[in-house]
Amino acid sequence: MSATLATLLRKLDPTLRMVAYERLDRAAAESSDAWNNAGTGHAGFCELNYTPAAPDGTVDCSKALKIAAQYQQSLELWRSLVAAGELPDETTFLRNVPHASFVTGDDIPYLRTRAANLARSPLFHDIAYTEDRGQIAEWMPLVMDGRDPGTPVAATRMMRGTDVNFGALTRSLVTWIDEVSGFAIELSREVRDIHRADDGWLLEIKNLLTGEERTVHARFVFIGAGGYSLKLLEKTGIPEAKVYGAFPVSGQWLRCVNRDVIARHHAKVYGLAEVGAPPMSVPHLDTRWIDGKQELLFGPYAGFTTKFLKEGSWLDLLGSIGIHNFRAVAAAGLSNLDLTRYLVGQAMLSTEERVALLRRYYPSARDEDWEVQIAGLRVQIIKSNGEGGGELKFGTEVVTSADGSIAALLGASPGASTAVSIMLELIQRCFPAGWATPEWRRRIATWIPSLG
Repeated sequence: MSATLATLLRKLDPTLRMVAYERLDRAAAESSDAWNNAGTGHAGFCELNYTPAAPDGTVDCSKALKIAAQYQQSLELWRSLVAAGELPDETTFLRNVPHASFVTGDDIPYLRTRAANLARSPLFHDIAYTEDRGQIAEWMPLVMDGRDPGTPVAATRMMRGTDVNFGALTRSLVTWIDEVSGFAIELSREVRDIHRADDGWLLEIKNLLTGEERTVHARFVFIGAGGYSLKLLEKTGIPEAKVYGAFPVSGQWLRCVNRDVIARHHAKVYGLAEVGAPPMSVPHLDTRWIDGKQELLFGPYAGFTTKFLKEGSWLDLLGSIGIHNFRAVAAAGLSNLDLTRYLVGQAMLSTEERVALLRRYYPSARDEDWEVQIAGLRVQIIKSNGEGGGELKFGTEVVTSADGSIAALLGASPGASTAVSIMLELIQRCFPAGWATPEWRRRIATWIPSLG
């Protein structure tokens, strides 16, 4: 998110001077890194949680259509930057991997209706649907290998699906920006505090290598700190931050270590989440490209944690609760006890139990072919309902001060895939004078034709 915002602002106004502060010694080593997130170019092609079913059997596809359009904007910007020589060849961060959905038994009518509804949109004009076992075996051999021949099955496939290494993409964006006058990134720097100033903000920065502390003045601040965004937003004291709390969820994958098995699968196959599971825990058998090698993951398995980042503190959750959000957080916690029990249960699973869940998607999976890989953390939003209670939300939300001088991104899903549209929304809020000019709109339409 931060790298995307810096890229857009630098191209819109080359006179701006910007600096990014990163706690770790490497950019994008937390939520954006390849092993820490799903890597799916989330376009609504296969993610069944974006198309919920109603009790009467109808399927709401509005969220999937919106996300598909947003992801198209991201693709257009990235490819414009590649064409201009401002990003390396797209195979360094983007690969074509078909997106598929798979269900069995009573869930087949849902998938059939979903496919028919989506096919009406040009964004999904080439979605393929089948209940033919032979066809599905061609699309996803592992999924049908050893499956009971008496079980009804159905699947959809979109050949235009993508796998994205968001860590590599972010580091490429930062490298390009860093070569241009007016931008710098400082690693191993932690923002310890943020205060109002007459004409902007004062940031207290600590060098984690030397212990040196200094104060930096900024006219505009964007907080794109993943799980720590709320922690920093609360330090600003802006009233817009007072309605939020946070709920962290840890993640793990099963990673395939058998190269022969990895070579047999070339798709991202998503299913339906278990009852009570958070949306980011939708199971998928997932082809990935990481550091130039094809990999295969299954998961994610969720878990309970009190950290907001992998490199965070066990006291993060406690420290985020104050007088302003205690009632909202408590109410959300009491109303989501089933979710908490689910997360604790997931955290207690053994590797053998995890492989047993994998066999629902790959019936012939062997224990010895898989190992546990720790994934990143996701911090979900808890938002006050204005009546003393709180609601747990699973999307993303841009929070800005009334004067537009500071902004933060909270939440997790669909995250990086929609970074371009989210950051354009932020620019519209925080740089309204520039956004209103024909020149800015012309430039944006040049890089992102679908916005023209």
